Amino acid sequence: MPTTEEYIRKIQLEDRSGLIRLWNQIIAKDTPDWEKGKAFEFLILRAFELEGAIVKWPYSVAIYGQVVEQIDGAIHFQDSNISILIECKDYNNNLSIEPIAKLRNQLLRRPANTIGSVFSTTGFTEPALILSQFSAPQTILLWEKDHIEFCLKNGNFKEGFLKKYRHAIEDAFPNFDVTI
Repeated sequence: MPTTEEYIRKIQLEDRSGLIRLWNQIIAKDTPDWEKGKAFEFLILRAFELEGAIVKWPYSVAIYGQVVEQIDGAIHFQDSNISILIECKDYNNNLSIEPIAKLRNQLLRRPANTIGSVFSTTGFTEPALILSQFSAPQTILLWEKDHIEFCLKNGNFKEGFLKKYRHAIEDAFPNFDVTI
């Protein structure tokens, strides 16, 4: 099993076209050189990194020597003072509320202006969509397959994130469709 550092070196060799190839493999469930779910986590982080974000690759948080959190990654935009904790799920079915609840709990231990984003290779169940609207005061933005694919192909994850964030502020809806 490769280490996080080995995955970082591997993904940082990829440009946007390489990420699109990897995305197609992820969707086809054909990523033999990656541990389950890791290709998706590293793809999302690398996509933001290519757009100038500072990335904190997957890491653990320990308290008194005990791991209490596994974080899929963090993204920081220096030009706008925005920081995002991410949760990535490469499942076969739409996500239920659990990943959103997990991220909400992680955000409760962070500064109030930290934003969360859940990325799904599929989508979200209706209860997850409804309940995500009530995660306040934590902001958790949702990214479905079509949103990810659109931003990946157009190289505009940061722009997509900012659209989702503005929409969450203005309309209190965390799942804005960035493809429109």
